[in-house]
Amino acid sequence: MNDPLSEAYDADVDTGAEGELEALRAERDDYRDRFMRALADAENSRKRSERDRREAENYGGSKLARDMLPVFDALKRALDAAGEEVRGAAPALIEGVELTQREILNVFSRHGVKAIAPQVGDRFDPQSHEAMFEAPVPGTVAGDIIQVMDDGFMLHDRLLRPAKVGVSSTPKS
Repeated sequence: MNDPLSEAYDADVDTGAEGELEALRAERDDYRDRFMRALADAENSRKRSERDRREAENYGGSKLARDMLPVFDALKRALDAAGEEVRGAAPALIEGVELTQREILNVFSRHGVKAIAPQVGDRFDPQSHEAMFEAPVPGTVAGDIIQVMDDGFMLHDRLLRPAKVGVSSTPKS
């Protein structure tokens, strides 16, 4: 009953079947790994395209907004240059320029553009201000804004243009 040839054959079949089973398991694991990597790549692509879409929506108009800033600056300079004589002689013109400037600010606001309007006496912030000059001014300390030339602008959380300012270089007493 115990045939040595039969037992050797059964051992070979068991070893061969076990080897084939291990090869199939390894192949299965390889396919599972590939599938999981492909799934992760697809998820990363989805997230990347969603982020790109959001950025295009939020920042796609930055070039147009940047191109409109000189228009805002020109209107502001026109209003600053208009003395009392001009304001008295042409109040409708001044009102029209003011309304146009307000409308540009409203359009900017609807599209996420916010003005950075520093005041004289504020501290210089290199993240949002550009120093155009330094000068010693009595009664100030180094780093105080002493003059504002142009307002700056942010587009959502990105700097579109820094505010152009003059900064005090008076050392602390």
